[in-house]
Amino acid sequence: MLDMRNRIRAELNEIKDPCSMAAGTPLGLDEMGLIRDVIIAANGDVTIDLRLTSPFCHMIGFFQQEATRRVQALCGAERVTLKADNGLDWSPSFLSPAAKAKRAVHLAAQEASIAS
Repeated sequence: MLDMRNRIRAELNEIKDPCSMAAGTPLGLDEMGLIRDVIIAANGDVTIDLRLTSPFCHMIGFFQQEATRRVQALCGAERVTLKADNGLDWSPSFLSPAAKAKRAVHLAAQEASIAS
C-alpha cells in the first residue's frame, strides 16, 4: 500500500500548481505541500486530502479532473475523491526542500535581472 501511495503522490506531483506557474516556478502539487494525505481503501478507492493555497482557488475543478484521470490510469481505482480544505492554512513553509531551492534560484535570477 505504501508503495502505491508514494506512486500516487509522485503522479499528483506531475500536476503543476497554476499559481506557481504564474510566479515563474512551476511546482507540482506534492512539492507545494498541497497533498496532505492519500488514502487507499480496501476496495481500491482513493481519497486525496488536498490543501489549497487560498480560499479563492478556482482550480479545484481542474485538480479534481486531473487527479482523477491520472490516479485511475495509474492504479485503476474506480472512485477517486478529492477532499479540499478551505485554503486558510497553507504557507511557504509547506514547500518541499527541492521546491524551496527552485524558488530561491528563480527569485535570485529575478533580482539579478532587475539589478542589471
